[in-house]
Amino acid sequence: MVDILHRRPAAPTHQCPPMTIPATELCDWYGRSRRDLPWRDPAVSPWKILVSEFMLQQTPVARVLPVWTQWVTRWPTPSATAAASPADVLRAWGKLGYPRRATRLHACARVIAEDHGDEVPRAVDTLLTLPGVGAYTARAVACFAYGQSVPVVDTNVRRVIARAVRGVADAASPAPGRDHAEVAALLPDDGRAPVYSAALMELGAIVCTARKPRCTVCPLSRCAWRERDYPASTTPPRPAQRYAGTDRQVRGRLLDVLRAATSPVGQHDLDLAWPADDEQRQRALASLLADGLVRRTGDGRFALPGEG
Repeated sequence: MVDILHRRPAAPTHQCPPMTIPATELCDWYGRSRRDLPWRDPAVSPWKILVSEFMLQQTPVARVLPVWTQWVTRWPTPSATAAASPADVLRAWGKLGYPRRATRLHACARVIAEDHGDEVPRAVDTLLTLPGVGAYTARAVACFAYGQSVPVVDTNVRRVIARAVRGVADAASPAPGRDHAEVAALLPDDGRAPVYSAALMELGAIVCTARKPRCTVCPLSRCAWRERDYPASTTPPRPAQRYAGTDRQVRGRLLDVLRAATSPVGQHDLDLAWPADDEQRQRALASLLADGLVRRTGDGRFALPGEG
């Protein structure tokens, strides 16, 4: 496939007119081509959609699917999740990474169960008061769980808007006010806004991708970037995020030991999980203790929160 992201830019001969993304084109394509993801089932509860949004943050769909399925089967409501121990929640989170998301989801479940009658709030402003719920997640739940016409903007949506509407290869740095206004201006006012929002995300996820966009199968009849002959990216490529050897990997190894244990473990057991670098291991352990993901027992051993 030709690398159209970094080809030599053609000199523009005219100013492109303002572009839009027609709702019918996009929604019809989504109906034909969307991935069959379980949290998109109309029968799925707002709580299960909220769980999916927590898990999908910085994590690929393929890794989320089995964990989400097991989670919502085991804990189908906020109150069921709230009744679980922090240790059980961290074990169920497994290898999804960024385990503080699990403890925030647990805290979120408690607030919903105790303060909102075990029902996920509908209003964006109320959703924003929940632990772990930011601007994107609040709008995603309002839109996808409750069918509200609110702009939902993630990295995929920002990239589609940058290319199809503004005619540039990359989105600018996030700016919530601008980003929400751009998407809000595109939303149809005929009840299809939730489908349109989901379709924008899906287009960015499977067609208008960051590195190898599949422009030959794009459903849009007009695209400002295509009409400008794909001007090159002006943003330096981001270096690939390294995981091997990082503190994140060490934290994961230490948590693996504790998740597998049925009782508190000693320092020696943690030392064996990462013997290569004592200083790094101690730094990672200190950060887990500070984050509340690990606790020290009275006899100096280590356990997941709520255990030992």
